[in-house]
Amino acid sequence: MHKKIEILKDKTAQAHLGGGKDRIASQHKKGKLTARERVELLLDEGSFEEIGMLVEHRAKDFGIDKEIYLGDGVITGYGTIDGRAVYIFSQDFTVFGGSLSETHAEKIVKIMDLAMKNGIPVIGLNDSGGARIQEGVVSLGGYADIFYRNVMASGVVPQISAIMGPCAGGAVYSPAMTDFIMMVEHSSYMFVTGPNVVKTVTHEDVTSEELGGAMTHASKSGVTHFAYANEVECINGIKKLFSYVPQNCEETAPFADYAAGDEWREKLNTIIPENPSQPYDMRDVIQELVDTDSFFEVHKDFAENIVVGFARMAGRSIGIVANQPAVLAGVLDINSSRKGARFVRFCDCFNIPLLTLVDVPGFLPGTDQEWHGIITNGAKLLYAFSEATVPKLTVITRKAYGGAYDVMNSKHIGADMNYSWPNAEIAVMGAKGAAEIIFKKEITSASNPEEKLAEMVGLYTENFANPYKAAARGYVDEVIEPAATRQKLIRAFKVCETKAVKLPRKKHGNIPL
Repeated sequence: MHKKIEILKDKTAQAHLGGGKDRIASQHKKGKLTARERVELLLDEGSFEEIGMLVEHRAKDFGIDKEIYLGDGVITGYGTIDGRAVYIFSQDFTVFGGSLSETHAEKIVKIMDLAMKNGIPVIGLNDSGGARIQEGVVSLGGYADIFYRNVMASGVVPQISAIMGPCAGGAVYSPAMTDFIMMVEHSSYMFVTGPNVVKTVTHEDVTSEELGGAMTHASKSGVTHFAYANEVECINGIKKLFSYVPQNCEETAPFADYAAGDEWREKLNTIIPENPSQPYDMRDVIQELVDTDSFFEVHKDFAENIVVGFARMAGRSIGIVANQPAVLAGVLDINSSRKGARFVRFCDCFNIPLLTLVDVPGFLPGTDQEWHGIITNGAKLLYAFSEATVPKLTVITRKAYGGAYDVMNSKHIGADMNYSWPNAEIAVMGAKGAAEIIFKKEITSASNPEEKLAEMVGLYTENFANPYKAAARGYVDEVIEPAATRQKLIRAFKVCETKAVKLPRKKHGNIPL
């Protein structure tokens, strides 16, 4: 008995070797951390409680039983981040390449089950070569057990995945079903089939970085939500993201300290260019509306014609969905619709109020969009906003044309408060295009068609392309001075915090996937 206790003490001491967060951060900004250093850097000092430290793999074939490593390639347990509880697993690439075995999977499944029972978020630090080949179908079954928990936990507790190394084959589907994915540039990769298989099948010569690196997935596929230069920055990103989300679907996100002051933002009165075709950066509007330095953008490098992210308003965590006039004039297309819809659904899952900023000329036309399903993908964003029951506020800053007006959290699909700035244009289409259709006969028969067109454009603008017709119908609750927007939103979010909506009873909806 005494000998076993001494062995346990020795293993525990080895498991808790660290040396402090500052040392880890300073030494590894350019290199890879160990699995245990990642845990130590992520969690509050001294808070980690390990589960399954002494687990051993059970496989005996192909001589694998000659190498026994306690923990079997994954560190699991729980701790705190800024005092808030979290479950965590961290795969160890130094043990059989971090490959997933039966017992490796059982450890991950155990903490996911505990997370759901206790209503606590799960963070996975992935660094694995895939299924352990020596265990055959047993390891594949282990993946499926994890996938099933990912689905069961979805919408119950937040799930965050950080890809710290390779993640290939079936292993990619677990992070893909979590809420957020983070990757590290030049050291983490995600792909279903690697470069060698791609070359054999399609004859494409591509590197791991080009095929499934951090920037590829951040900008081209949209698989990852965040890409960081090194692991230390990635871990800090996890902490920042964690601060905006609640523990589970029954709670609200934590409030940040906030001292009320002058909420008037004079800069907003001049932020929109006088020329309605001139672009501006919607991020400048966001920065004026939210608490100082609180905007945390999600999917920054993907579908840049829409901006989504978390922020705080008077200390309250909110989600923002905003058209971006600086990119493609802010039109909605396939990728921006998918990006917006996913973010809206996450916020709705976890009781995070939504602010929508609208400057949209419509949906992007063209055969490429139509043939690749803009109808179905645009409907995803419409579905997400319509389904959401959290407080939903909308501000139309400049343009809201056509079906895109409906889709961008209009009054008709359940928005609680809709505001418009005075120069906003709310119409079926732009004034010039509308005038050319409605007054075609008058324009073509006029002695000076160009002058007549300008006259008709002015007439249409006066009658339709303004916010007052919508306000007269109650589709816009108030036309406000831009500088007053922040104080209006703070008050509206406050009064909506007791909002309670019950959706019709059903098993689940059938979102157009």
